[in-house]
Amino acid sequence: MVIALTQIKGVGYMFANSIINNLKIDSTLRIGNLSDEQIKSIENIIQNPSSSNFPSWFLNRRKDIETGEDKHLITSDIDFTVRNDVEREKATGSWRGYRHMFGLKVRGQRTRCTGRKGGAVGVAKGGRVLPAQAGGAPAAEGAPAAEGAPAAEGAPAAEGAKGSTTATKPGVENKQAPKTEKKEAPDAKKT
Repeated sequence: MVIALTQIKGVGYMFANSIINNLKIDSTLRIGNLSDEQIKSIENIIQNPSSSNFPSWFLNRRKDIETGEDKHLITSDIDFTVRNDVEREKATGSWRGYRHMFGLKVRGQRTRCTGRKGGAVGVAKGGRVLPAQAGGAPAAEGAPAAEGAPAAEGAPAAEGAKGSTTATKPGVENKQAPKTEKKEAPDAKKT
């Protein structure tokens, strides 16, 4: 009996046990062996437990905000009422409403190390390096320096081929400059 009654959403083990004790039904009976009168009395207590001798602290919806009375909600009424409560908190702009809006913990739990959602946060692995512009960028602010003319003070001197946009040290390969060497196709007539 107790396990069968707990299959109803909103009826827990203690609530089911108190229903059986209140109605003086044998707890070892199976649900199929109950009489119609016993089934109706169980239904009446579940729908309106305040009519029998249940204490108010046993109910799952005490001092309802809209009506002010003590209720016990079952089945889909629980989800509907909780959803309405959350929407009301969001609409009033309460602190709990803000926490619900942003998907954060509402009841004061720690959030530093638990309750994380989404991917890992941290430094991203090295991405692709963008190639230098083909037309060449100016060496310093203002007009570009003419070929052969010395660069302005503080501006890096361009080395290497025409169109190179970054200065490099001698003997160091420039990773940002695009490679200009192309491999030639092998001769088809080689024997």
